[in-house]
Amino acid sequence: MEGTTIDYLINEQIRDKEVRVIGAEGGQLGVMSVKEAMQIAEEAGLDLVRVSPNAKPPVCKIIDYGKFRYEMSRKEKDAKKKQRIVEIKEVRLSPNIEDNDLNTKVGMARKFLEKGNRVKVTLRFRGRELAYVNQSKRILDEFAEKLSDISVVDKPAKFEGRSMIMFLAEKK
Repeated sequence: MEGTTIDYLINEQIRDKEVRVIGAEGGQLGVMSVKEAMQIAEEAGLDLVRVSPNAKPPVCKIIDYGKFRYEMSRKEKDAKKKQRIVEIKEVRLSPNIEDNDLNTKVGMARKFLEKGNRVKVTLRFRGRELAYVNQSKRILDEFAEKLSDISVVDKPAKFEGRSMIMFLAEKK
């Protein structure tokens, strides 16, 4: 089956001596030899499929293999549809940013958060600006405060190299 990591063994491919068998209606038929299980499956006009190879003894189901594969592929597609990749968008600031520029950056971050992305806010220091790190932390606090209606601080401001970094995530 393409796309899945599990390969199901069916009918003659099963090489185990004993297997736990689950019937077509879902009831347990007990532990029996593969030959007996194959015979029951043939009489029902269905396939014997090993669904749990790691169990002791392995678990086999008596089902229509084609229908089983189809249902598994449907489940996979549904799982892919529901899955969503969260991107991290970055907004860069400088310690001597003006109010209007800060508001523009807040607007950008708001758009990113509304789309469901996380925002990495980076405050970069150059040259002598490193002497004013403590006063610059208020810029990040103000940034987070302006977005507090739609976001929460995922990771608080932390100094890394020549920049201070903070992560914001959408409020649940």
